[in-house]
Amino acid sequence: MAKNQVDDFLFGAAYYDEYILPHNLERIDEDFAMMRETGMNVIRIAEFTWSTEEPEPGVFNLAHVDRALEAAARYDIKVIIGTPTAAVPSWLVELDPHVLAVQDNTGQAKYGARQNMDIVNGTYRFYAERIIRKLISHTAPHPQVIGFQVDNETKYYDSCSPDMQKLFVQSLRKRFHNSTDGLNKAFGLDYWSNRVDAWENFPDVNGSINQSLRGAFDEFRRSVVADFLAWQADIVREYAREDQFITHNFDYEWRGYSYGVQPAVNHFEAGRALDISGVDIYHPTEDRLTGKEIAFGGDTARSVKDGKNFIVLETEAQGQHGWLPYPGQLRLQAYSHVANGADGVMYWHWHSIHNSFETYWKGVLSHDFAKNPTYEEAGVFGREMANPARGGRLVHAHKNNRVAMMVSNEALSALNWFQLETGFPWGGTVMYNDVVRRFYDALFELNVEVDIIPVNAEVERINRYDMVLTPALYVAPQSTIDNLRAYVEQGGHLVSTLRSFVCDENTTVWQDAAPHGLTDVFGVSYNQFTRPDGAVTVSGSAAETFGAEALIELLNVDGGSSAGGVEVLGSYDHYAWDSHPAITRHAFGQGDAQYIATLPTPEATREILREAVEHAGIEVVGAAVAGTVTVRQTITPEGKTATYFLNYSADEVTFASPVSGEVLVAPVTIGQDGKVAGSGAVAAGDAVSAGDQLTIGRWNVAVVLS
Repeated sequence: MAKNQVDDFLFGAAYYDEYILPHNLERIDEDFAMMRETGMNVIRIAEFTWSTEEPEPGVFNLAHVDRALEAAARYDIKVIIGTPTAAVPSWLVELDPHVLAVQDNTGQAKYGARQNMDIVNGTYRFYAERIIRKLISHTAPHPQVIGFQVDNETKYYDSCSPDMQKLFVQSLRKRFHNSTDGLNKAFGLDYWSNRVDAWENFPDVNGSINQSLRGAFDEFRRSVVADFLAWQADIVREYAREDQFITHNFDYEWRGYSYGVQPAVNHFEAGRALDISGVDIYHPTEDRLTGKEIAFGGDTARSVKDGKNFIVLETEAQGQHGWLPYPGQLRLQAYSHVANGADGVMYWHWHSIHNSFETYWKGVLSHDFAKNPTYEEAGVFGREMANPARGGRLVHAHKNNRVAMMVSNEALSALNWFQLETGFPWGGTVMYNDVVRRFYDALFELNVEVDIIPVNAEVERINRYDMVLTPALYVAPQSTIDNLRAYVEQGGHLVSTLRSFVCDENTTVWQDAAPHGLTDVFGVSYNQFTRPDGAVTVSGSAAETFGAEALIELLNVDGGSSAGGVEVLGSYDHYAWDSHPAITRHAFGQGDAQYIATLPTPEATREILREAVEHAGIEVVGAAVAGTVTVRQTITPEGKTATYFLNYSADEVTFASPVSGEVLVAPVTIGQDGKVAGSGAVAAGDAVSAGDQLTIGRWNVAVVLS
């Protein structure tokens, strides 16, 4: 195995034998036999049980780890070892209470929950390193161990402890060459007497009303997360074999499910320490299954390592209340991950636990450990993927997407403070991730596939794409603006939205006309904006008339714009603002730039982007069937194109196939018992020609190989 790629598709679950051993339940052989029945071939173990592995300082007990490894060898199940550092034992807090984070809103964290520690605390680091070394040195030689997951969903946990703030001040001294004058100027700290004239008297950041300072603190804490994961990875590499990988399970902004860009981690920065990107993707199911959260999470995870395959280290099986999948959904969800470039799908978790906080976040098995429809349907997918002639041909595939979306943690932090509707940290309803998802979801509905790129992407990376979208890119360093200018000059199609290119990297508003440094590229500028408050509509060629949401920027067409002037694609329908365009496009160099100066409705966003994609000359294989079936594609190691037809609806759909090829994965009917109850209109191995009618049942999938 290469360290940056798994051998075979990984299908499995997190496994916690130690949770049921106290109940005198000897199930490990039965569990592993059941796993093999479903085609599962991997488990993740050992994370979150530091207190079991080290019940008192310096006393280690890895018996449950050894039990799992020995059983894995008997059943030929691969193992990923997770470092247990995301939940601290009580003796460590007793030893040093400052191990727990001091948090802005709640003060000192209380012992009990996971992920509430101060990850820069020296005591925590000392004992964390010791348990990591003990666990990894013990398990790395075992032949079943294929890789290691460092920590779990790491974030900075809102830590604003004295240790964290001291390190932050040190970073500012380095950044501003020990000059408080430089700091004050960059962050505008003369306002409200916030000026700092001695590093030794640096104020507590928690009370700051200055987003430049607050944003810098957030950025610093994200860098601490990256350093923390790199620190753990370096320790693990001292023991890992050449054929073992290091990964981590990144997560997303949580709104009851995985929603958007993670505020507390820069995935691109933190991902540098990893061999393989990993991700946790949780999403609504039943009638609310759309595939959008799966796609956004997968597109981001794949992009963390610039297009390389990733592992879904956690996703739901039965999940929380309201997520019990309808027949067919579990299989559909799993193939959706593969369509995004996943080389593994692992459930959290194997058996539902019988105590504590996540008792009702249910696993593959329920509390009685009996086979159930979720277990049975997992086996349908697992056995298909284990078939070298079918699912096995879909592994290690890559993408060739023509559209990229540029995202920014700094813009997210800033717009959580300067909220779109109010300009203050209160009163708003539309946040940065709402804008990101509004535009991402529209592209998904159009069957336009997207890569996610960071705000500091080099121009060479940007130039790979025919179209680049910058939703609410509020914080944009000059280097980013220069790269986007060069991109358009060289023939790219740039689509930018309201609240883009407003501030520099210090969250200081640029002092020229907006959008900064790009007014000649867009052919427009503005210096005024207001809320539409439900009273402003937009009409034009880009979309049917729609109501402007959140904010309207009052664009002015620049007289000096080149190449035949500015094309107005939409204007405000309001007597006070009708002289200002709302959507424009302007040719610049060999390319062009489109600006959307308000937040369109979801329907209008879809129509605006449909026209933008067509204008950019991007061929969308699923364009004609958008709204009927979701289409995603990968390129397999054979050099063939795998086209996934994903039906996220309760209705059977029939459509003209946009591709020719062989049916590799056929739609099947899953009964209420989770087992295959019937076949679809086409079978695996059937030939399909472009234009042929394909019928796919509700919550179903077909894959055609061309």
